[in-house]
Amino acid sequence: MQALFDVILPVFLVIGFGYGAARVGLFGEAAVEGVMRFAQNFAVPCLLFQSIARLDLAAEYDTGLLVSFYAGAFVAFALGVAGARLIFRRSAADCVAIGFCCLFSNTLLLGLPIMERAYGPASLTGNFAIISVHAPLLYSFGILAMEIARSGGAGLARGAVLRRTLSGIAMNPLVIGITLGLAVNLAGDPLPEAVWSAVGMMARAALPAALFGLGGVLTRYRPEGDMRAITMVTLLSLIVHPAVAYGLGHWVFGLGTAQIRSVVVTAAMAPGVNAYLFANMYGAARRVAASSVLIATGASVLTVWGWLALLP
Repeated sequence: MQALFDVILPVFLVIGFGYGAARVGLFGEAAVEGVMRFAQNFAVPCLLFQSIARLDLAAEYDTGLLVSFYAGAFVAFALGVAGARLIFRRSAADCVAIGFCCLFSNTLLLGLPIMERAYGPASLTGNFAIISVHAPLLYSFGILAMEIARSGGAGLARGAVLRRTLSGIAMNPLVIGITLGLAVNLAGDPLPEAVWSAVGMMARAALPAALFGLGGVLTRYRPEGDMRAITMVTLLSLIVHPAVAYGLGHWVFGLGTAQIRSVVVTAAMAPGVNAYLFANMYGAARRVAASSVLIATGASVLTVWGWLALLP
């Protein structure tokens, strides 16, 4: 019970403040867009840059840590696609979009603040290792799967579409922040202290701004229709993904306490807003994606509490 009040509720209360302010009209659509643009395009990239630049790459890029998390993610994706096709009889494109909802956890906006609240800032190194490859890997995989699904295996002109989309990924602010952080890390941290102070100021604003903005974003989504598919996405995201990650990390790779915490807490997060943006980009399963983000985020209040209680 103490973990619920001390760790989880503060995070969701900030989201709730943003949701309530937007719902009653005190935080308008333009304001929501502005806060999220600031957080995602500037503050969070600065946080990632700062963290990756000072990460001990040799120690934190552990094969067991990354395989445990991403194997769980791809298992959830495969089960989501199979369920959407075999149970709900959705189109190939809808199946990929639904699978992507199961694949893409909210590692940044929820994972980092919950991990920090639970175990302190020093516990985030494993999270940053996971996050550094999260968007490039999963977007590339999702785009490839969607293009194959849309072409129906007919070998249509996927290459040009894939190149344009991957070019867009390369220009993503989060990817830029990660890439620059890796460059500074490998160069031996040559930046003056004034630059680090400025980056630190931006980084400290990232999580509260992102959480408050996320609350505003969630007012756009309505939990309507497709409830069986939404329930499947929620269970795969909140239960199956972290369960597979825990099993591999604990029983197969023997990860240490800090690593298993990073793997499981990050895997236990609800689908991120990017899952809806991916579905919307392709016009596939948009209602399932939007409602899954909202419902799974709310349900994660209880499921994350359970995972924290199980972790060492």
